[in-house]
Amino acid sequence: MDDAPGAPALIPTLTYEAAIEGDALRCRVGSPAPLAAPVWCFSLLGPARVVSGGTPIRSLAGYAEVQLPDLLPGAPQEVVLAYASGARPLNRAWLPQGGYLRLEDDRTLPLPHLPVPPPRWRAPEPLAPGLLPLVPPPALWSPGDGAVGAAGLLLPEDEALAAVARLAGRLGLPFAAPGGLPLALRHDLTLPPEGFRLDVARGGVTLWAGDRAGRLHGGIALLALLALGGLPAGRIEDTPRFPFRGQQLDCVRHAFEPATILRLLDLMALLRLNRLLWTGAGDDAFRWETETAPDLWRRTAVRGEGCLIPGLRGGGARAGRSYARADVEAVLARARELGIQVIPGLSLPAGAHAMTAALPALRDPEDRGLEAGPEGYPRALVNPAMGATWDVLPPLLAELASWFPGAPVHLGGDGLPEGAWAGSPAVAGLREARGLAGPGEVRDWMLARLAGDTPVAVWDGAEVPGALVFARSGTAAGVAAARAGHDVVMAPERHVRLDAAHGEDPDDWGAGTPVPLEATADWRVVPPGAEDVGARVRGVMGLFGAEAVGTDGDLGPLLLPRLLGVACKAWVPQGGLDGDRLRPLVGAWGPLLDRIGWRWNGGA
Repeated sequence: MDDAPGAPALIPTLTYEAAIEGDALRCRVGSPAPLAAPVWCFSLLGPARVVSGGTPIRSLAGYAEVQLPDLLPGAPQEVVLAYASGARPLNRAWLPQGGYLRLEDDRTLPLPHLPVPPPRWRAPEPLAPGLLPLVPPPALWSPGDGAVGAAGLLLPEDEALAAVARLAGRLGLPFAAPGGLPLALRHDLTLPPEGFRLDVARGGVTLWAGDRAGRLHGGIALLALLALGGLPAGRIEDTPRFPFRGQQLDCVRHAFEPATILRLLDLMALLRLNRLLWTGAGDDAFRWETETAPDLWRRTAVRGEGCLIPGLRGGGARAGRSYARADVEAVLARARELGIQVIPGLSLPAGAHAMTAALPALRDPEDRGLEAGPEGYPRALVNPAMGATWDVLPPLLAELASWFPGAPVHLGGDGLPEGAWAGSPAVAGLREARGLAGPGEVRDWMLARLAGDTPVAVWDGAEVPGALVFARSGTAAGVAAARAGHDVVMAPERHVRLDAAHGEDPDDWGAGTPVPLEATADWRVVPPGAEDVGARVRGVMGLFGAEAVGTDGDLGPLLLPRLLGVACKAWVPQGGLDGDRLRPLVGAWGPLLDRIGWRWNGGA
């Protein structure tokens, strides 16, 4: 392709196809114009092995660069890859994502993204007659005589109901209306925290509650009913099973825009979820724009060509962002309005490749160990025997705690690799001086010292006095932590990992072991035989690690409809809802999700 003299070089539109064949990933990269020896840069869910078609030249965890031969028009280059671990690809998310070509003149050309397909889950059955379409379903529903004709409600002066009206306005749903059905408020201190009672009649609606949260939840129940077909006459009584009803959003692997986070908060409020774990620091990036450690976010928030962190997660030649204090304040303002607490999430001491890459002084310079975490990042451990660690981390933690007042700071504590700090003479000295038996005790000592008097949370496996424990590996781990004296949030991956695939179909999309819709409802938060720790179980949280996310638009098809299952599991008493009863509710909510602009997996 010859360009006219003085004209800018034309950028060819590349082609990219990929398919799974057994353990192999068969990929074809093509160009309509000749390209001399380009380098293909891409990401997988783990370290790659090149079987044929190119020469590997660089890698970091799931990121790889492969030298290709010259590309000629009409002759795509076939490259066969496999996972270095021997893992068998499960679905299309396991194919090389995003990606771009680097040319000899250092220009970059983007490759097309592989689209997230709609999953193929069984179509829902109709909601049984007489059941309310509320999610979560109420503890008590006493139907009256027919429906109440109302296009909206005449609201009394109340801050919580005004918040519901603003939520309705953002979602484009009916709620407040001049001349609408009158809504009366009644204060009832005998109702439990967050509980409410609704009496709906043709002459008006009465909302009984003992606190702001109860008024908010009652108003949201009315909002949902109005949007789902109208108000039925009768009485609704409801109260949540757990005070902690949460969802994680990992913004390390993918930097979701603040507007997307605000939309997620609105969706969570509609489902009466009240905690957001906002993960902002890990192997791939550090995104909080802190004043105490500015090099962390300045050097790692954007990754790709010319950056300290290469183009992980298929974001293209350059991708990412950081979160300024103003971004955080906007999220917190929306969350406060909706009764949601936002918990900042870090990853320490493991899973900290971005931190150690940006600040090498956080590692022992004499450490020759090559320990790698679960995702293949080498040297991703902060060293607790380094003075720089204690110069950087305590002020950093104090600043983040001040950003999120009243919330614990989630320190991480998981992913400690085999052989952690084995090559560090400084940690060997620390262990001898402190009487620490192994890497786990070194980690726990570090996190406990870092926490000090700051309220903190950790993943299960870490032992930090007074910490809130998030049981991700399973309910048994949560029970063990509760019996050790910790308050616990149950978040078992096999049931609530919402960035996993929805099923076994190889054309589905997602990381990790598939989690079908029913799995989010068919489990016991307090398992049989663990009733002694029931009071220690504070709630349920869905997980979203964003491993298979390329754009913000990928959030909905992965998160939904399983987020409805998480909301029900966190609110409804044990035995009040199973997977078979959840599916008709999803069917009822599908048109509403469409209406409020959430792209989701509506089934096939």
